[in-house]
Formats: sequence, structure tokens, C-alpha cells
Amino acid sequence: MDRIENKDSQDEAVAGSAITTGAGMDLLRFTTAGSVDDGKSTLIGRLLFDSKSMFDDQLEALELSASNRGEEVNLALVTDGLRAEREQGITIDVAYRYFATPRRKFIIADTPGHEQYTRNMVTGASSADLAIVLIDARKGVLTQSRRHAFLSSLLQIPQLVVAINKMDLVNYSGDRFNEIVREFRPFSEKLDVDEITFIPISALKGDNIVHRSKSMPWYRGDTLLHHLEHVQVGTRRNDRDFRFPVQYVIRPDQDYRGFAGRVESGMVAEGDSVVLLPSGQLSTVISIDSPGGPLARAVAGQSVILRIADEMDLSRGDMLVKEDRAPVPTTRFRSVLCWMNSADLVPGRVYQLMHTTRTVSAVISRVHDRYDANTYASEPAETLALNEIGHVEVETAAPVFPDDYKRNQATGSFILIDPDTNATVAAGMIRMDRLGSPGSDQPHAFNTGINGETETLRSPRVHWQPWNIRREMREKRNGHPAHVVWLTGVSGAGKTTIAKTLENRFWEQGMQTMLLDGDQLRHGLNGDLGFTPEDRTENIRRAGEAARLFFEQGAIVICAFVSPIRSDRERVRRLFPDGRFTEVLVHCSPETLHERDPKGLYRKAREGRIRSLTGYNSPHEPPGDGVMSIDTNAVSSEEAVDLIYQRIIGSG
Repeated sequence: MDRIENKDSQDEAVAGSAITTGAGMDLLRFTTAGSVDDGKSTLIGRLLFDSKSMFDDQLEALELSASNRGEEVNLALVTDGLRAEREQGITIDVAYRYFATPRRKFIIADTPGHEQYTRNMVTGASSADLAIVLIDARKGVLTQSRRHAFLSSLLQIPQLVVAINKMDLVNYSGDRFNEIVREFRPFSEKLDVDEITFIPISALKGDNIVHRSKSMPWYRGDTLLHHLEHVQVGTRRNDRDFRFPVQYVIRPDQDYRGFAGRVESGMVAEGDSVVLLPSGQLSTVISIDSPGGPLARAVAGQSVILRIADEMDLSRGDMLVKEDRAPVPTTRFRSVLCWMNSADLVPGRVYQLMHTTRTVSAVISRVHDRYDANTYASEPAETLALNEIGHVEVETAAPVFPDDYKRNQATGSFILIDPDTNATVAAGMIRMDRLGSPGSDQPHAFNTGINGETETLRSPRVHWQPWNIRREMREKRNGHPAHVVWLTGVSGAGKTTIAKTLENRFWEQGMQTMLLDGDQLRHGLNGDLGFTPEDRTENIRRAGEAARLFFEQGAIVICAFVSPIRSDRERVRRLFPDGRFTEVLVHCSPETLHERDPKGLYRKAREGRIRSLTGYNSPHEPPGDGVMSIDTNAVSSEEAVDLIYQRIIGSG
């Protein structure tokens, strides 16, 4: 997402190249955000001024501007470089600035505070390692304060500093500082950030910016600059997954053919085996060239030319990866999308999607919901307007090679371009973990679209351990794709009989299988559950998670569960990629059920010994459209298996 705005990207690149401090120093990119007049620009001006990172001509320009206005030097003008900004008194663009200390280099993105400039904040914060959210000590935690923290979390910025500014205007009160911290903490528990640090400051007076404040002896933490110098960077940098999008094919003569690009993540060394996407062909890296000469290896951030052993057709937009950690090419995925155009998003309209160096035609096939960034909730939506953010489904005309945004920001982001105006209209963050798209090995969390609730199927504050051997590799060795067949229906309808016969059919074809039956799980994994509505829901939740484990092993998983609640089944469905879950309703007439009664349940219900039996005095909620339905009064178990087998083989 560092290509959202051409102007801003150029500014940041120039800023980065202008830093001339010692080699080997790391770089911290951070962004500032806050409500109007919270002091963002003054804070940056103070950082530059007190760290002696301003040039003499900049100081002279500030002094001249102050003299013309009849005021004291205004440090906010260091970042408010546009005349329109000065006249309005607010920051309306993203101002990039840089400075360096003996310990670290910095690039700052000063982003606007008002809600109407959400797109600007997304632009400035998209590549940040840390976000500073300013809070006016007099006003406390405002709606915009929460919105900025929420957007920082949404953009996967790992470090958050809550700078409580203007402490000089509340007499440097420690009680007021603690009060704001207590007010912010409950909201902060919802944020997906690694660390939150609270610092009391006065940007105007310079308290706790570069120098420790003598007016706040009760505060014993770090100054802002000390924290910026020592905070850990790269905590979410992807050093494992090698991704090399091809930018250009270099062929100066018949004997040299190389592929130029930037290593977006991971590393590659001479002699490494690589996979060429989208073809899937294998080759070997025979040399790595750079402007400074040949390299033994290249790491993330380096622009190099790779030469491979085989003469293969590669062009701009293709990608080199390693086989054991390759993304799954796809033409469908789901995303969190920030709409940046004054004209509303039009589902079904063709846009140009730019993902790394690859540009393809794409449509937004569906808008699921949009965030209310002020409340951290979501609501159903059919479109997105300027500065709105929501969950959407994207379909592309040709395959792209995405990762989850949290796993890899470079390959987990994209922009949409209006083909008529060539304007950037949206920026997207691919969320495979949120919506269960193909290729994800992240914990699943998704928006239900019901009453604005967000369902999270992961344990908070517990590190997710990725799969050791990816499902795609297991599927390749098994010789078939993984799939889940979910047989639902009341007792006696024929689920178990069909499930056993179906597994035998797949097994005889040499396929990897696993059969999960409700009675088996009730004796073991779910032995602690009863038959209350809550326990029934938990029973199906655990069954779905068990099925997912076998699915990730590459197996065809056949599940036979009464599963009477439609929403429980839908929740399980969303654990799996599109096209890899087949729900089958198995049913027959009530007379047949009572005649079969294999477990004697209907007899016990008639005798009053079972108070709530699905299919007798408790309903089985019918599935939605498109679900396969089998009437065992009309077809035999073998015929039912033929129908299901053909459906699965056809979809695979």
C-alpha cells in the first residue's frame, strides 16, 4: 500500500534518500494522528527543533513567516507546508518529514485529523511501524481519538503511542493523565496492536518530547524521542515468505536474461529453487545482480536482478517464490477496502486492480458491510462512499498471488484505479484470516453481518502458530484437493449410512479421508456437553474446528451431524474456502423416521422420556438456496452417494 498516492510515495522516497547517517542504522516509519488542534504539527516541529534536525534556512523561513503574521515562531508550520493549510488552520494533506539521531533514522507521516480525510490517514499510515495518537489533556478521549486508534489497528500498525498533549494547560496534573489512561484502556483492549505506550507531553513547551519534563516528576517513563529510538521495529516484518514480483525483463544481449524487481519479503540466495507464478514451473536461481555488483543473496527491500537456470516465459506482474511457502494464485478474495473517490463504489463495475507489479481487471462483486470507525462496529452495506471502509469480495479477470495483509503487507495490499480517469479510487487490505479465503494459514475471524457483530474464532493474546506443512503441499502429494462434506438432518434420515458409504467410495479411489460422526464426538471431544441450545451450538463449533484440522491435512472430511441450527452450519461453512464445503440436507418423511428409529429416540420422545428431539418436538432449520438435498424415501444410499460423489469430483 506504499503506492496509494504517487505524490506521497515520492515525498517519502525523497525523504528516505536524503538521510545520510551512518550505515547499518535501522529506520522507523511512524505516523501522527489526532483531532483538529490536538497539536500534531506542533509535536513534529518540536521533535525536529529540539533534536536539532532542522536546517538553517527552514528556521529562517519560520521566523520570517512569524514576523509577517506578528506572532511567535509557530513550530506547526514545519509540517503545514501548504498555504491553504496555514490559512485554514488545519492539516489537509499528508506531510512527510525526516530526521535522524545517532541511534536511528525516522520518516514521519503527519496525517490529517478530520473524519473527511480518512483516506489521507490510510495513505500516510499504510507503511508505518508505529502510530502516535494525540489526545488533548483538556478534552480527554474523543470519538476521533478512538477512530484514529482503530484505523491504526486496522492497518496492522504494531506499536501505538498515546501522547496526552497540552499537559501545561491542566497544570501538569498526574491525576488528569491517569484519568485519560483509564478512559482509553477499555477501548484499547479491542485493538490488534502489539504494544500501547502512554506518554504525557506538552508539544508547545517541549515537555517529555526530547527532554524530560521537570514539571511532571510523577512521570518516570521514557520521553517520546527515547521511546522512538528504542522501540522494536520489524515485529511484523515477514522474513520467511520469499516474494519477488517481476518489474522488468532485462535482456541487453542474447546471452543475458534477467528479471528485475524488489524482494518484497523473505530472502533468496544463489542456488535456491524457486517457483514461477502463475505457471507453477520450477527453476533455480543462478545469479543475483545489483547496481553494486553480484550478490550471494538478497533480502527484503533490495532491488536486484535475478537470473534463473531455465529459459522460461516471465513478464511484468509474474512472481518468483519458494515452493514450501508459496501463495495460492486466485481470482477471488475478500478484503477490507478504503474508498477514496468522491463517486460511490459501484459493485460490478470494472476497475483496474494493481497488486504488487501485476495489473488486472477486477470487479467488486459484493459489499458485505462497512465500519463505523467511531464505534468499532459494522453495519450491512451495498456500497461505499468517500472515506468509508468496509468488507468486500473482489473478483479478478486473471490470477493474483496474495497473502493475508497481516502476514505480508506488501503482497496483502492492492489499489483500485478508475480506467476512465486513471485516478486511484480505493486501497485494499486482503484479509484471508478474517474471511477464510483460499490459502490462509491464519486463525479465522470474520464479520457475520448480523446486528453488526464481529465473530472472532481465535484466542486473544495467544500467538498463532502457522501450519508446519501447508495444505497445498499435502494436496499435491495426495493427488486431490481437500474438501468437507457436511451431512445434516434429523435422526434416522440416513446421514450416517450415506457418510460411511461415501467414505468407502473415496477410500477405494485412493483418496485421503476422515469421517466425523456426531455420536463419536459426543463420547470423546464433546463428552462434557449436554443438549441445551448453548451446548448444541458449542458441539457444532467444535465439530467444525475438528473438521478444519483434517481439512488442513489435505483430507476429504465427511461429517454427519444433526446440526439443526442454520447459523451454526453457516459459521462452520465460513471456516473453509469457497468451493471446498458442500452441505447436504438428508431427509425423509416423518413416517419413515418413526419406522426406522435406529436409536429408539422417537419412541422415547413419544413416551415423554425425551423432552426436546429434533424432528419430533424441536425443529430442524432448513438450509438456504444452493444446498444439495437428498430424499432417502426416493433414492437409495448408493444412489445418494453417486450424486454427492459427482458433485464433489466436479467441483474439485
